[in-house]
Order: sequence, then C-alpha cells, then structure tokens
Amino acid sequence: MPVSLPPALELSLDLLCCPTCRTYRLYPYGNALRCPAGHTFDIARHGYAGLLTGARATSGDDAVMVRARERFLSTGGYAPLRDVVARLAAAAAPERATVLDVGCGTGYYLAGVLDQLPGSRGLGLDTSVRALRSAARAHARAAAAAWDVFRPFPLATAAADVVLDVFAPRNPAEFHRVLRPTGRLVVVRPTGRHLAELRERVPAMVTIDPAKEQRLHRALDPFFAVAATEEVEYLATPAGEEALDLLAMTPSARHVSRADMSGAGLLPDRITVSVLATAYRPRTEHQGAGPGHDLRLG
Repeated sequence: MPVSLPPALELSLDLLCCPTCRTYRLYPYGNALRCPAGHTFDIARHGYAGLLTGARATSGDDAVMVRARERFLSTGGYAPLRDVVARLAAAAAPERATVLDVGCGTGYYLAGVLDQLPGSRGLGLDTSVRALRSAARAHARAAAAAWDVFRPFPLATAAADVVLDVFAPRNPAEFHRVLRPTGRLVVVRPTGRHLAELRERVPAMVTIDPAKEQRLHRALDPFFAVAATEEVEYLATPAGEEALDLLAMTPSARHVSRADMSGAGLLPDRITVSVLATAYRPRTEHQGAGPGHDLRLG
C-alpha cells in the first residue's frame, strides 16, 4: 500500500520493532505501521508513531504543562543544560550516530544533540501525546513515538549510540539492551539546590529526595559505569510570567493548586538551576539480547 512517511520517521524506521509480538520490524501500511504478523499502529497526523498497546500510561505531561515548557525553553533559560547534554553525547558518538531520547518531552534536548551531530538521526519516546506533537517537529532528523519507559522498548537490540534521559524516569535494563557496547547513556537529574527559591515560595512543590543519587547509582551500577560527570549550576533570571512557566512545567504542577500559586506572592526573579549530568558506558558483562527481541527480518 503506497504511503508517504514523515521524513524523520522514515529515517528511523529500521530501529522499531513490533511492540505486540516483539519479534518483527515494522513497515509502512497506509497511514500506519504494520508488522508481518498483522499488528498495526497508527501514525498520528502530527507525525509521531502511536506504539503504546493495552492500558495507556497517564503520567505524561498534559497540554498546560507542555505549553509552559515550550514557553520557558524558548527563553533560553535551560540552554546551558542543553549544551552540556549535547557535549556529553557528542564526546563518544560516531559521525553518523543514532540517538534515543527516553522521556523526550518536546524534543528540546534531542534537537540540541542532533545539532551537534550533523550526520546523526534521533528518536524520542514519551507517553504525552501533547508533548509528542512538538517532539515530532523539533528537528528535521528527529522522529517521535508514544511509549512508556517502564515497559520493554519497541526497539532493536544494540540500535543506539546514545541514550538520553533528561529529568525522566529510567529503565536501566532496557537502556543497556538498546545501547551498542561503545555507546553512552547521558542522565540529567536535579540536585537538592535546583529551583530552591521557587520551593521556598511554594512549599507544596515536590521535594527532591536526598537519597536520589544513591538510588540512581544503585539502579544503574549493574549495567553501567560512570565515564564523566558535570555539575551545572547557575542563576536563571526569569522575567514576567517565566517563573510561573518554570513551575508549571515541572512534576510539581500536578500537586500545586492555583491557590498555592496565588498564595506564593511575587515569584522570584532569580532562580537557581542546579543539575548533575553524567555520561555512562555500558558494562560488557551484561551484553546480549533479551528474550523476544531477535527481530526476524523478512
């Protein structure tokens, strides 16, 4: 059946496998993707592939959060973070790299990496339909697909040179499976000082677990070794409604009511941005495809 795929999705089609039977690759079929066993997945008119099966995840950003994120990121308030992510990703990437962004949101960080790697392609995964609409057009070489990070990825084994996880949930076993042995995982997470001035004004915001670093390393250590870590800390100077957008784009938006924000008074115009960005290399003793990911071709 003749079909014209979104160019970025066509560029990354060979990475995808059927999320239902987990053995076959997908091919274009009308306005959808299909595997040889007949499982079919729609391509949204916004350009992303809808691969989620069964019960839909509900943790993705809603429309209000996504609009706030787009407005704030457009100001350059997180540009230093994007620069660090791109630098760590590019440090060990080949000239024509495949970059996977898990929990990609609007595709902001994936686009920054692809700008640093002109011969590369990218694929963003997220549960938020509203965010995926933006991610599918974030970069000419970035495709997007709906998927839940906590489930086995609908991707070929050893398909990616770089996996990004920026302020997103983690699935260490799947990160390891889809990365090539020479690949890199780049993880960005907040320190306890991140957005401290906002937290002082809005006590209902989600707190940062002081044991977060220990839990992160315990989870990743069986699969990955640290290659490099950079601490990024600076004062952002949001103007007008930008501080409100910064608050509204975080997970705290699900816990902070309009009354909380109204009671906070004037939001600060100087806000600490403080994160750790670490590049990890895969441990070779965990190499090998998991069951059901042989990807028969034919």
